[in-house]
Amino acid sequence: MALQTIAAFGATAIIFGLLDALWLTRVGPRLYRPEIGELLMDGWRPVPALVFYGLYMVGIQIFAIGPALAAGKWQVAAQWGALFGFFCYMTYDLTNHATMKIWSLKITVLDIIWGSFATGFAAGAAAWLVLTFLPRGG
Repeated sequence: MALQTIAAFGATAIIFGLLDALWLTRVGPRLYRPEIGELLMDGWRPVPALVFYGLYMVGIQIFAIGPALAAGKWQVAAQWGALFGFFCYMTYDLTNHATMKIWSLKITVLDIIWGSFATGFAAGAAAWLVLTFLPRGG
């Protein structure tokens, strides 16, 4: 089980990282800059970003991958991952929408959809990979 957990963490980090990098570099400039450009800095701060991604991967392992590995079904990870992503992104986006002058409804809705999809997909794909290539007892 330890090998499965380590492999799942790595797979989730790679898959989610690639998805989010594509989102932030391809969609992000066209979505975020026109809507909330005044809030954005040029570039980014690596330390808080790495802390977020590391802790978010731990959350995905606890709330989505762990139950999927226990059940032996990747679909469990996809479902619980999507819900985890929904609640995390919803908390962030609705709080911003409620408290910031220029945080738009468009950003709120699209970001919540993105977080739900990306987290569910990454969790499901990582669980599928682990359950396929590192089955229990294997």
